[in-house]
Amino acid sequence: MTFAEIENALPDAAVTSIEAPFPRIASGKVREIFDLGDALLLVASDRLSAFDVILQDGIPGKGILLTQMSLWWFAETGGIIQNHLLPDQLGAFERYGVAKGDLRLRSMVVRKLKPLPIECVVRGYLAGSGWTSYRQQGSVCGNALPPGLRQSDRLPKPIFTPTTKAPKGSHDEAIDDARGAAAVGATLYERVKATSLALYRFGHERALASGMILADTKFEFGTGPAGELVLIDEVLTPDSSRYWPRESYAPGGSPPSYDKQFVRDHLLELAWDQKAPAPRIPADVIAKTRYKYLAALRNLMSRGPATA
Repeated sequence: MTFAEIENALPDAAVTSIEAPFPRIASGKVREIFDLGDALLLVASDRLSAFDVILQDGIPGKGILLTQMSLWWFAETGGIIQNHLLPDQLGAFERYGVAKGDLRLRSMVVRKLKPLPIECVVRGYLAGSGWTSYRQQGSVCGNALPPGLRQSDRLPKPIFTPTTKAPKGSHDEAIDDARGAAAVGATLYERVKATSLALYRFGHERALASGMILADTKFEFGTGPAGELVLIDEVLTPDSSRYWPRESYAPGGSPPSYDKQFVRDHLLELAWDQKAPAPRIPADVIAKTRYKYLAALRNLMSRGPATA
């Protein structure tokens, strides 16, 4: 699909509840997973989470944008690692009886795999919780960093900072290499680490060519029957990544972003304890956040910058 076709297909109201004529086997912060027998249907809703809490208000069309961006990146990164998509998604929709329209636009038909129990975060810049950790300890997840770095500074080299996978409603916990290796096995952990860093470097280069900086991102992996490593879930989307406009980037503060940091910043201004239920999100914040997701996808698909 072209960017214009995707933009024109976005709904006016947020789709926060997903229904499909298949057994539902899991419901996450954003995605619903349905059982297709020998495959899975992964559907992205328009729900939005912040601080590991699902917000009461969604972003209209966000699930479509996340899915279409993931499909774009899965195609781009196929030379680095295989992914969970069944080949010929349109044919798969037809075979399994996935209805046309909105459901297809926010869905992927994927292989049944065993997910790894860690989330694989790569940071190329000092931002978010990494900046907080650096100020307190001078390191991030066991990665010692040079003194004197500023907020949003580019790191000497990208670092791998995995986390646990917390249940819905709980917070992920940052872990070091030792705990990561204990969770998945030393050999597999090194493969995951190397692959995550390779994917980040590739994504960073492509983002720069599209007028954006990929500051950090999160990958998820699974293994197949033969133990093969497979990239799963979403990849390099504004929900799993921090993108900044390249032209206005300057270290020493928190740059404007194409992701949900705009919503986080709004919530941080409120007297909220970061526990459910979350405060309602104003209409203007919802509209601005939707535009940011749109701008990120437009940049990638056009290979030219858009204003955030």
